[in-house]
Amino acid sequence: MDEKREGRRLKESDRNLPAHSIIARGIRKTYVQGPRTIEVLKGIDLEIQNGEIVALVGPSGAGKSTLLHVLGLMDRATEGGLELLGKAIAGAREEELDGFRNRHVGFLFQFHYLLPELTLLENCALPLRIAGRPSDKANLRASELLESVGLKPREDHLPSQVSGGEQQRAALARAMANRPSLLLCDEPTGNLDLESGEEVRDLIWRAARAQHCTVVVATHNSDIAGSADRILRIADGRIAPDRSP
Repeated sequence: MDEKREGRRLKESDRNLPAHSIIARGIRKTYVQGPRTIEVLKGIDLEIQNGEIVALVGPSGAGKSTLLHVLGLMDRATEGGLELLGKAIAGAREEELDGFRNRHVGFLFQFHYLLPELTLLENCALPLRIAGRPSDKANLRASELLESVGLKPREDHLPSQVSGGEQQRAALARAMANRPSLLLCDEPTGNLDLESGEEVRDLIWRAARAQHCTVVVATHNSDIAGSADRILRIADGRIAPDRSP
């Protein structure tokens, strides 16, 4: 079911981006395990507008994470066509996809995956350093991002020295470091208590609106789904049909 939220208006972009951040046609994904072939995605068709916040909901095992991995170029579809930010993905070389993903796609997972030996500032600056930004400019950008999620006083702390909610906020700052046009979130509040989860949700929404970033968030959290612009329901590897009147 594709439920369009009423009363919202997508922010106009100051970036030169196409009308749709994501266009997928007939996306299938199968895995071969010995003699068995497991079909996880069974023909996904979807369009997501530039600047839209979309919640992807459905039962465990329905294919939410697999779809996010395909959309984020972490995995290739077995069949189907995919266009991200106006770029056709089919036939692109791995190094092209790696560069495109690093420049344009941010990820936020259920687990923060911060490097334990680096401070929050160093973790946040890491994508910028990988992209070739000088250390002073990378650190300045990282410090600004940590301030935007309320972690400026904690920037010199290690991940083990801050709370779970603070770790996830730092992971969000890191995901936004290169100003991605597309942010993919996989159960970003799944390990957090209610209050911390609401904080992280609000920060994702605010960061997305501020940077005009398209967001797709897989979630079981009804509050997150209810505050998105639109809900996509996935079941048994397919986007469920719209059963509304």
